[in-house]
Amino acid sequence: METTQVLTPEAPQAPKEKKKLPSFHLPKGKKGKKWARRIVILAVVALGAYWFVGRSGQSAGLPAMGQYAPDTVQRRDLTSAVSGTGTVTPIESYYLKPLVTGEVLEAPFEVGDRVEKGQLLYRLDAKDAEMSIQQAELALRQAQKSYDDLASNLTVRAGGAGVVQNVLVQRGDLVSPGTPIAEVADTSALTVTLPFHSADAQRLYAGQSAQVTVAGTLETLPGTVESVSTADLVGTGGALVRQVKIRVSNPGALTAANSATAAVGDIACAGSGNFQEALRQTVVAQASGEVTGVSVTAGSAVTAGSTLVSLGGTAAQSSLEDLSIAVENARLSLQRAQDALENYTITAPISGTVIEKNVKAGDNVNNIEAGALAVIYDLSYLKLEMNISELDLSKLQSGQLVEITADAIPGEVFEGRVDRVSINGTTTNGFTTYPATILLEDYGGLNPGMNVSADIVVERVESALSIPAAAVQRGDTVLVPLEGCLSPDGASVLDPTKTEERAVTLGGGDGEYVEITSGLNEGDAVLVPAQAQGGMGGGVMAAAPAGG
Repeated sequence: METTQVLTPEAPQAPKEKKKLPSFHLPKGKKGKKWARRIVILAVVALGAYWFVGRSGQSAGLPAMGQYAPDTVQRRDLTSAVSGTGTVTPIESYYLKPLVTGEVLEAPFEVGDRVEKGQLLYRLDAKDAEMSIQQAELALRQAQKSYDDLASNLTVRAGGAGVVQNVLVQRGDLVSPGTPIAEVADTSALTVTLPFHSADAQRLYAGQSAQVTVAGTLETLPGTVESVSTADLVGTGGALVRQVKIRVSNPGALTAANSATAAVGDIACAGSGNFQEALRQTVVAQASGEVTGVSVTAGSAVTAGSTLVSLGGTAAQSSLEDLSIAVENARLSLQRAQDALENYTITAPISGTVIEKNVKAGDNVNNIEAGALAVIYDLSYLKLEMNISELDLSKLQSGQLVEITADAIPGEVFEGRVDRVSINGTTTNGFTTYPATILLEDYGGLNPGMNVSADIVVERVESALSIPAAAVQRGDTVLVPLEGCLSPDGASVLDPTKTEERAVTLGGGDGEYVEITSGLNEGDAVLVPAQAQGGMGGGVMAAAPAGG
């Protein structure tokens, strides 16, 4: 149950009969002067007490006439908003800057063109970059070859098929390039080179059968002509001869110390010659290292490429690792050169509209001194960054309507939406603000760079029963004028004592007006402090009368 307090003036009292004050005389002399000073001090104290009591009585009692003005409870559209200012910018912008130096060969676009992401904008002369790639490729090949050679040389292999005659190293030995490792010989087949008279040799050819006679034992072995020389030599006694090479299978006992003669059909040779082994090789190390393994012994049969000895050790592995690093560095250098080549073709990093074109075909650009080659704006949206007070942060959320105005375009209101509110605040002098991003899709005549004012609509109530916010007193009460309080036209306060305090229930507001949900009816009058009423109009948004 609501309680109201009716304030009525006190009833006037009948005038009292004036009493004659007794006469009072100050003493003369020094005593009289002292009394005079005392009387003055008492008068000052009395005057101060009277002023204090009067002021206290006025503030604790009823309002004086002229301190309040009447207002009417009426319906208004109330909008609660968070306001701010800022500058609109493109949702995305890009300033193209060159990463390389060179002559512009192509620039197939103009200011105002719509370009798509990845579209060619500039092509620069890339001769220097292409040469750098070729050099990097050669360096990589050289580094790889050095690595492969060392890796291969750490395994000592037989150069051909044969029998190991002698192993010259053992496990744990340290070797260097040129150190003999093993001797390998192939004695399964022998060749003998013999002189034939030139006229006879011209009748011979490779593949013919021959009979080889071993000197001393006179043993005859079948052979095959391998080659016939075409050059004449002077033989014994001055006769012209040609060399014929004949191959025979070793029965097992022949060595390079044996000699022989031969006949091809009815053509006999003109001299003798010593047998030659098909292979005799001293295998040497091609790299430095420690012998970590010996795979053969004397008498072992080997084929071409068979492993004889393995090399390793700390020094060899360290050298191999160094070469591996060199290969990787060369590969990275090649990749860097190839990446640099891509910088000579400049494409649009975003889709948008070309705002500036500062370089054309035929111009030379320097990546250090050059400014922006071109500027691209994505104008599909405009963006507004606005700082929000920490006190208003909890009121904001994505998707809220934002009403935007610009002094450059008077009379127009543009609509945007809150895209996001960052919680990365900035604190200055103990006060924190947070950046809110607002997007405008339909921005009409707004251009990037224009200064705007923005109201983020937090809450909007239509046709709300409302009064000026200044009329609400502490405890959610208002002063309601009673009969005789207001002038006949209701425009001024005649008797401020004829009022009552009334409790009300408040709803939302816009800073200037507040919604009344109970306690007052439409058309009721309330008293508003005159000074506050004179200063109204500075709220977030002016409330419009409902339907007006």
